[in-house]
Amino acid sequence: MNRTTDPTQRVVRIGAGAGYSGDRIEPAAELAEKGELDYLIFECLAERTIAIGQQARLADPAKGYDPLLAERMHAVLKTCVAKGIRIVTNMGAANPQAAARRIREIGQELGLPRLKVAAVTGDDVLHVVKDGGFSIEDNGQPVASLGDKLISANAYLGIAPIVEALQAGADVVVTGRVADPALVLAPLVHEFGWALDDWDKLGQGTLVGHLLECAGQITGGYFADPGKKDVAGLARLGFPIGEVSADGSAVITKVAGSGGRVSAQTCKEQLLYELHDPRSYFTPDVVADFSQAQIVEIGPDRVAVSGGRGRARTATLKTTLGYRDSFIGEGQISYAGPGAQARAQLALDIVRERLALTGVQSEELRFELIGVNAICGAAMSQGAAEPFEVRARVAGRTASMKEAVRIGNEVETLYTNGPAGGGGATKSAREVVAVLSLLLPRELVTPSIQFEEIAHAAA
Repeated sequence: MNRTTDPTQRVVRIGAGAGYSGDRIEPAAELAEKGELDYLIFECLAERTIAIGQQARLADPAKGYDPLLAERMHAVLKTCVAKGIRIVTNMGAANPQAAARRIREIGQELGLPRLKVAAVTGDDVLHVVKDGGFSIEDNGQPVASLGDKLISANAYLGIAPIVEALQAGADVVVTGRVADPALVLAPLVHEFGWALDDWDKLGQGTLVGHLLECAGQITGGYFADPGKKDVAGLARLGFPIGEVSADGSAVITKVAGSGGRVSAQTCKEQLLYELHDPRSYFTPDVVADFSQAQIVEIGPDRVAVSGGRGRARTATLKTTLGYRDSFIGEGQISYAGPGAQARAQLALDIVRERLALTGVQSEELRFELIGVNAICGAAMSQGAAEPFEVRARVAGRTASMKEAVRIGNEVETLYTNGPAGGGGATKSAREVVAVLSLLLPRELVTPSIQFEEIAHAAA
């Protein structure tokens, strides 16, 4: 890592340790050990994840953070502290303060002589949206229309509180809902002293953050297609590193010898991932413009990235509403051998009639043959060769758990009341937490920081 005191010559190395909540842990440990990093980020929040976390917190005030937080910290914390690598993560989910306390406890368990953990809060705006008469962007309805179904409301915070925590000396910064690229952009603003209205630098930093945020996707994961886009070593995929200079230009690479690949192709695919308009990528900190981005291979597993720009941030913050939507009941059963598809179709017909006969109340039903029409539909499946094995699936959306359970039960009864040769039946029923969005004036959102600390050992 480049530790020069001249900020114009510095290169900050940022490793992406996770791209979603359940991601692999070994690549993050490899980054900590061998990546020569300044920062290790863990991006672990999806739209519904935080609402599910709020449910967990309601059941237990000490919960609500990422379920793998402790395992990840046990894997990397000691190494990061020893090497001076700072961790920035949104694993706080619905309870950053509890997450920070747990990280401090893990630091004590590991025998660390010092540790400063910052919890960034303020994204939880449930009380604000409940009382403010706001309308839902998706359907124009008032937030009040959700009634008691509303679980959570979390605004997307930007970099400011993370930068403040880093300036205060935090070794670990754990947040709730922040914009994904902010986990990368905040360290860059802190290290290089970028102004919070230097829109082009913020746009370029956001470009780097967008490329890194999904971890293994840019090193060959979610990319490989045998015979067309071959990637070696996916079972030991290395996660990416961004080597970022003071002007925001970066080189994307990975630990030497790790699996996967970094190429112009992998970077371009990740650049376009979840991107609606490359000229207007809205974040809490900047409206980024990626339309002039330059992606150039400069060596094996080394891709230079530049050309991100930006313009002034908006006056509002996207806010995600989590609510109890419905219940899903599901059942599956397999058929194999000659006539498998016809027997599976008969099974679906039987369940369809049974649900009507027994009066199961549902809002939506799906009857599918996995391997035949479950993904592409019946029209695209016409004329395909008949499979030698097929799995029948029935799923329904209901207003109650009781009705959802009945759907899976009817599929299970096919064991003895359906076509010949059915096996491997499974059933499940679960509550569905769904999300909607609104735009909240940013002045109604007040981030704050709380610290958990292990004091320095006495001299």
